Formats: sequence, C-alpha cells, structure tokens
Amino acid sequence: MDECHPTYLGVTLDRTLSYREHLTKTAGKLKNRNNLLMKLAGSTWGASANTLRSSALALCYSAAEYCAPVWSRSAHTSRVDVQLNSTMRLISGTLRSTPLPWLPVLSNIEPPALRRKAATDKLVEKIVKHDSWPMQPDILSPPLLRLTSRKPLWLDLQPVDIKSRWRHNWKSAQVVNSHLVCDPTIRQPGFDLPRQQWSLLNRFRTEQGHCGACRKKWQLTDTDLCPCGETQTMSHIVESCPLTKLNGGLSRLHSADEDAVSWLTNYGK
Repeated sequence: MDECHPTYLGVTLDRTLSYREHLTKTAGKLKNRNNLLMKLAGSTWGASANTLRSSALALCYSAAEYCAPVWSRSAHTSRVDVQLNSTMRLISGTLRSTPLPWLPVLSNIEPPALRRKAATDKLVEKIVKHDSWPMQPDILSPPLLRLTSRKPLWLDLQPVDIKSRWRHNWKSAQVVNSHLVCDPTIRQPGFDLPRQQWSLLNRFRTEQGHCGACRKKWQLTDTDLCPCGETQTMSHIVESCPLTKLNGGLSRLHSADEDAVSWLTNYGK
C-alpha cells in the first residue's frame, strides 16, 4: 500500500478524493494494453474489426471502467478517455487526426462518458432496491453539498437511455460526413471487411487519410495536387477525380457493397 495514496478495493485514493492518482494509473494500464492490441492490427494487415472490438472490450474497457461510478465525475477522466480514443482508433484503423465523434461510431462501442453514466445508473438502481445498504439514505435523502467543487453521485440521478443520448449527440455534432450515418448505435457497413479495406473505408468516411491535402497539412509534402491537377482530398479521390472516382461517390462507398469493396481493393494499385 502506498503511504501517500492508499488503495481500497483496487481504487487509489488521494486526500481530496479527486481520483487523479487512480486515473493516472488506469491510463498507464490502458496504454500497455493498447500496445498489446496494436500487435493484432496494422493499417493493411491484422485481425478484423470484430475481433479487435471483442479484444478491446476484454482487455481495455474492463480496466478502464473498473469502479467507474465512484470516479466518473472526476475532473481527470480525460486521462482515461485519451487512451480509450487510441483503442477505438486501433479498432477502426483511423488516424490520429480523425474527429473524435467518429471513433465510437466506427468501433461500435458507446462513447466512454455514456458508458460510465450507464454503469452509474445501474448502481443507483441497485442501491434503491436494497434498504439495508448504508448508502441508500444518501441517495434517497442526499445531504447538503458542502464543497461546490465536488460532484457526488446523488447530484445526477436521472437515468439516461444511452442509445437515445448517443443518437442525439451524433445529430448535434459538427463532424465531417455525419450525414452518412443515420444511426450511430449500429455497426456500420463493412465492419467485417478485411483489415486493409476496413481501414481505408473509414479514412474516406472521415476524410482523414493519405491524400495530398492531408499530407501537406501534416508537412509530409510540399504540394496538395492530385495527378489530375486538382487539389487532392479524400472526397476528391472518390467523388470527382477522373482517374479514381467511384460511380455513386462517397455514399456508394459508405454502403460497402460489392462494387465499393472492389474499388477499395484495387485503389492505389
């Protein structure tokens, strides 16, 4: 036991109960587990998205969400979320510059904050049903809030339908090509594609891939021009470039039908 930061039932406590130390340790665990997950996946090879998703839930999310109702209102949860974002990038094959709202959609895993809220709602429901639990009076008749910086469990007891909230958040998100996804809670087309096609498909969906515009932005090249002479963006490649465009454009590509998969397989060859 650390004298400065005692641990109780696997949760590291600090003097102010900010859970900073616990979340820092958890983030370290997740980084190591992401390194293991990385062994299963590359941009052009590796396990399918379905295998990676199952592995991530078992390896990463199990550690990331341990005792989540206790610390989910901490100001330091972003330390864990940063690592979970990396986990979702591994599943989806997307790049670091990908807008964050896309990651849960392409990974088919609910956003971390919503998962923590669902875990908290489940715990509150249990507490209410057990009269003998010492915590029940705090939930049903909460004490006065003495420190405004603290956000105890009983400040937000309104249960949330996680899927409905996710749909609402997606509709209000200002994210590129959000019109492609009608329902973010379901697996998107192409989820069972081989790793190379799945990764490439998602990079076109999010417009973050190895095109002239992105490479120039990342300072990897001096020009953003396509061989056809126009500015080369991911949407230009699939929508309008006379050398590479797909009939039906990005909407057709998103559907991941037979022609779209064939285009993805032959792209760049």
